[in-house]
Amino acid sequence: MRVTWRDYVPATPEGRSFTVISMINAIGSGLFLAASAVFFVRSVGLTPVEVGTGLAIAGIVGFLTTVPIGTAADRFGARRTLIVLQLWRAGGFAALCLVHGPVGFTVVSCCLAAAEAATQPMTQAVASATVAGSDRTRTMAIIRTVRNVGFSVGALLAAPLLAADSIWAYRSIVLTTAVVFVASALMLTRLRVGGADAVQRKVGPLAALKDFRDWRYLLLTGLNGVLNLHVTILAVGIPLWAIGSTSMPAGLLPALILINTLMSIALQVPIARAAETVGGAARALRLGGLAMVLCCVALAAAEGPASAWAAAGVLVVACLLLTFGEMWQATGGWELSYAYAPEDRKGVYLSVFSLGGTGQRIVGPALVTSVVIAAGPAGWLGLAVVFGLAAVLVTPVTRALRATPLVEEGLSS
Repeated sequence: MRVTWRDYVPATPEGRSFTVISMINAIGSGLFLAASAVFFVRSVGLTPVEVGTGLAIAGIVGFLTTVPIGTAADRFGARRTLIVLQLWRAGGFAALCLVHGPVGFTVVSCCLAAAEAATQPMTQAVASATVAGSDRTRTMAIIRTVRNVGFSVGALLAAPLLAADSIWAYRSIVLTTAVVFVASALMLTRLRVGGADAVQRKVGPLAALKDFRDWRYLLLTGLNGVLNLHVTILAVGIPLWAIGSTSMPAGLLPALILINTLMSIALQVPIARAAETVGGAARALRLGGLAMVLCCVALAAAEGPASAWAAAGVLVVACLLLTFGEMWQATGGWELSYAYAPEDRKGVYLSVFSLGGTGQRIVGPALVTSVVIAAGPAGWLGLAVVFGLAAVLVTPVTRALRATPLVEEGLSS
């Protein structure tokens, strides 16, 4: 299947505009993430333990508030909700410059976590409304690609400010991030997407949670959350395993992250095209699980070689497999989550689906460090079994979902 530069450009003007907005958001996020750890310690005055505790509490708050905020999208429209969330995030980042100590940091972080956890499903809803159904998955892949580029650009822009090593340099990074989200909100006000402004079902947050009984969709959410563990494996699992249990030099760790980033930028769009075929989305999710199985096997094998370069080679293979698993999982998850969500409850359903990823971020680090890595190669092989089971269950779960009237034509396998 031939891929040209046009495949990296959304088909509609609205899709192209939203892609630019996503790029700007990613630059702001990359700018902040590159400096956040130093900022928390130098400007807010926290210890590493206080940072970890505050962020853990914030993660739980984000998990609990995602679906209630999702009901707002069904009441007021996804685009309007996303505008409010961007302004909410801007205010949160500005407030970070005013707090000192763990209590204020935790309160502001909880407010930010609530907005950030709800932003992902709202982004998916708005992005999908900018294009026709057949182009939805490709557009989400393009957005993911430009976000990777934006994160990298933001991190590079943070470098000279970090080198200045002053409190106001760190604060300027955070304030710039706030300004970026204000600009994003203003650009969203000019985005004209009728479907993203439609009022769907007016239901209260508690009623939405009480009435959600779609166990098939919850199973899909759980499977996607398990496959989403690639996030923690890349950020935590591979670095700690490589340093503590293999002979690979620590100086090669950035190369693994670079491989992941470059592959995601270059290959996400071509891989997403496969999900536009009949049964492609479910197949992509299964392939994601298979790739993660092989990744875990490679990580288990990386402990064996005594040669530093041999160990590095095995870890590179593991990173390649993980990146393919990440791209397949993202592609399958996007399409299936949207296709099986009822039109009048997109906000609630997409918010529920995002809980799989949010839950993984809460549970994943402890699982990977305290269970998988602590058990050695057997731990990675055990995790491979979990990924394999998730991949196998994709077929019966999607078959059960197809038995409902919610599925869009073209996804049957």
